[in-house]
Amino acid sequence: MSLKGKLVSEITLCNGDVFHEIFRQRPHHLSNICPDKIKNVNIHEGDWGTVGSVNFWNFTHDVIENAAKEIVEEIDEENKLIKKKMIEGDLLEDYKSFYITTHVETKGENNLFIWIIEYEKKNANVSDPHTFMEFALKMTKDIETHHIK
Repeated sequence: MSLKGKLVSEITLCNGDVFHEIFRQRPHHLSNICPDKIKNVNIHEGDWGTVGSVNFWNFTHDVIENAAKEIVEEIDEENKLIKKKMIEGDLLEDYKSFYITTHVETKGENNLFIWIIEYEKKNANVSDPHTFMEFALKMTKDIETHHIK
């Protein structure tokens, strides 16, 4: 049984550009968009939307308050891709490594928002992060509902 894994989920959206822009430039607005999930996002180093910036998240996952510190490792504007690595926080209690990539794929009028979670569990008793992926997808739906209003 491998301790490394990768989860990929995609969700169809009305406007993928909005999502990329929020996750790149304005993640701190998520606490207003989905306050039941995201309590706050603060920048600790660098500038919003830049490679090397470090962000600190407080969020509610599985009815538990969590914290995570991430570093932005890659931004590809052409492909609307952002890759972040968790460097501190609750997720790293169970995982040796945890990466989150968001990517918008646009084909005509269809916009897919793709979540990719790559991880390595600390041991075989740790579950794959399916509930975290569900959390991310629900957050995505909240953002779309907010922007459709």
